[in-house]
Amino acid sequence: MDMIRAENVCVSFGKLDVLKNVSLTIKPKEVVCIIGPSGAGKSTFLRVLNHLEHINNGSVYIEEQLLTQYDHGARKLKINSKERRKILLDVGMVFQRFNLFPHKTAVENTMIAPMNVLKMKADEARANGIKYLTRVGLEDKINEYPNKLSGGQQQRVAIARALAMNPKTILFDEPTSALDPELVGEVLAVMKQLAKDGMTMVVVTHEMGFAREVADRVIFMEDGQIAEEGTPEQIFSHPKSERLKQFLKSVL
Repeated sequence: MDMIRAENVCVSFGKLDVLKNVSLTIKPKEVVCIIGPSGAGKSTFLRVLNHLEHINNGSVYIEEQLLTQYDHGARKLKINSKERRKILLDVGMVFQRFNLFPHKTAVENTMIAPMNVLKMKADEARANGIKYLTRVGLEDKINEYPNKLSGGQQQRVAIARALAMNPKTILFDEPTSALDPELVGEVLAVMKQLAKDGMTMVVVTHEMGFAREVADRVIFMEDGQIAEEGTPEQIFSHPKSERLKQFLKSVL
């Protein structure tokens, strides 16, 4: 079973075509890294997969369940928000900005969604949150507020918060780009461990070393389209297009 499948996805903002017939399939336990220049449509595509961005055309499936479908602006799938939320429970997301609640402690941030969405009792949600904060190396920070944590620690809380919902797939939208350079490594180390543990991951990233080391497949996006895809070896050592060669020269 495919974890995620996007077919011919198009997104337009006014007259600007941001995504142009993008199709991509994510297999179970696969780590897919999406690279490319700013404005290529990478983050928009990730937001489409989690229904945070509306599409004008195409289809998105989560574990073979149709999440959204449009045909040239006309909605083809009639699905209520409750059904859609149920489908999306298996997809977690970690954003560039951590989006933590500043008035909640680290563990309280991990408890909110399980209690409200999964109807966990407070003590169960707390134990669940502590488990995942420990998994990301923050067992000694569970009662700290976000303003007492470094950027890297806040992003690790955000990863624990996503894990607390027990998703089958996690989408990462440039999770290290808001961090000081010396804090990037601690977040990437957590993500590498998740990949080793078999988590299905789709990662929009500027960290080429991470993509090269961890990805099963690398997608190069340019001008709202998938311009090239392949194994890390194919993309980084044997790029086919001049545009990809030029991009790699500028970032490596």
